[in-house]
Amino acid sequence: MPDRQSSPRALRVCAEPAFLDMARPGRRAVRGLRVPLAFMLGPPLLLAACQSGTPLKVPPPDAPISTVRYQCQQGKTMIADYFDGPTRTASDGRPIPGGRVVVQLGDGRKFSLPQTLSGSGIRYADSSESVVFWSKGDTAFVEEGPSKTVTYADCVTRKG
Repeated sequence: MPDRQSSPRALRVCAEPAFLDMARPGRRAVRGLRVPLAFMLGPPLLLAACQSGTPLKVPPPDAPISTVRYQCQQGKTMIADYFDGPTRTASDGRPIPGGRVVVQLGDGRKFSLPQTLSGSGIRYADSSESVVFWSKGDTAFVEEGPSKTVTYADCVTRKG
């Protein structure tokens, strides 16, 4: 990238804080009237400009943002496909998460569960709360039935 001395119009947004002098072409900048470039371009554009390598690709809306394979107690396994969704606002002002997870249990059952409010970690549950999937860090578990029996316990992300 050319530096400011070889190209006065070049902006170095990654190496140092960038400012845009508020001057029109052919006029001198008003001294001290500098606006941070971040306010002009927005954070997503700055992140893209500073990223090295291949740009991040946003998955299509019907594709999971992440797929995680879990190994659980008693030799059980499960796969979780995480999907993003728009956050809504409850009548009391709390944010309602809009994500969902599709959990495929090792016994062949498959559930699509919307994200619900959680005090810690990420919680997904069907409308009757008969199937609940919890995830926190690289661990997860599944609760089922009215007594909330843990049917997939101590699940940990499988490596490789």
